[in-house]
Amino acid sequence: MTAATALREFADDQLLDQLNEMKHELFNLRFQFATGQLENPGRISQVKRDIARINTILREREIAAAEAATMEDN
Repeated sequence: MTAATALREFADDQLLDQLNEMKHELFNLRFQFATGQLENPGRISQVKRDIARINTILREREIAAAEAATMEDN
C-alpha cells in the first residue's frame, strides 16, 4: 500500500473508495486463510494497518472540519 503521507493527498471520496477496496481484500484474505489457500499470512496484518491508516486520516479531517466550523461560529 502507500504511506500515510501519500494517502493524505487523496480526496475524501478517493479515501473511501480505497477503504472499501481494502475491506474487500481483507475479507478475501480471511476467506483464503480459512480455506488454507493463503500464501502470505502477513498480508492480513498489512491490510489491517492500511485500513487503520485510512480511518485515521478520515477522522483527522473530520476533526479539523469541526474545529474550523467552531472557529467560524465564534
